[in-house]
Amino acid sequence: MFISVEERVPLKEIIVKQIEEAILNKVYLPGNKLPTEAELGKQFSVSRTSVREAIQILSARGLVTVEKGRGIYVNKVTSESVVDPLKKFLQLKLDKDSVLDLTHARQIIEPSIAKEAAKNRTEEDIEILRDDIFALENSTGDFGELAALDMRFHLNLAKATHNIIIPLLIQPIHSLLPKIKPYVYANVEDSKASALIWHKKILDMVIKKNGEEAFNEMMEHLKIAELHARKILKLENTL
Repeated sequence: MFISVEERVPLKEIIVKQIEEAILNKVYLPGNKLPTEAELGKQFSVSRTSVREAIQILSARGLVTVEKGRGIYVNKVTSESVVDPLKKFLQLKLDKDSVLDLTHARQIIEPSIAKEAAKNRTEEDIEILRDDIFALENSTGDFGELAALDMRFHLNLAKATHNIIIPLLIQPIHSLLPKIKPYVYANVEDSKASALIWHKKILDMVIKKNGEEAFNEMMEHLKIAELHARKILKLENTL
């Protein structure tokens, strides 16, 4: 099944690569049991220690689970297992200097999402987006809750494209916003009113299936988001 490796090559990395490729190529499906450490050691012509190290790496990546007394099993792939590594990477990289990069990334991506949502939305999507706006408008929670409700609208808009890749792309970017959005709501007086105005304008164009105007409304919304971001950065620099 697997190819033996030469000793001078970093063994655990080669083992990881081969097992990972076998999983990605569906040689082993989610829920399938992998060979034991001893069996893998024989196939790779390496020690059980090298195999164990490789399995630990694969487990950390979320590809396999080691069940004590039962064996090594291939994990089911979920959106979380795909998105979480990128979320963690971006969260580690996020600092004051990258706040505007985040806003600019949204300006590149989200207007096109609004356009696609206008083309592909269903009546169920419309109701979900209306509920999101209602929840934000009537929220009496803290700034963190306002931020979460704000971003829920944007995520559900991505889902309204009915392209399974789009929400996966946008979720890691949105995962950074809980670190920024509550600060905006706390320090920019009209931030909630602004979000509601633009969410309603975007939804109106989505309802009308006017993709070009949905694109334009989202772009204007995110230009204001950039102004808010610049305002809080300036405020932070004066503290």
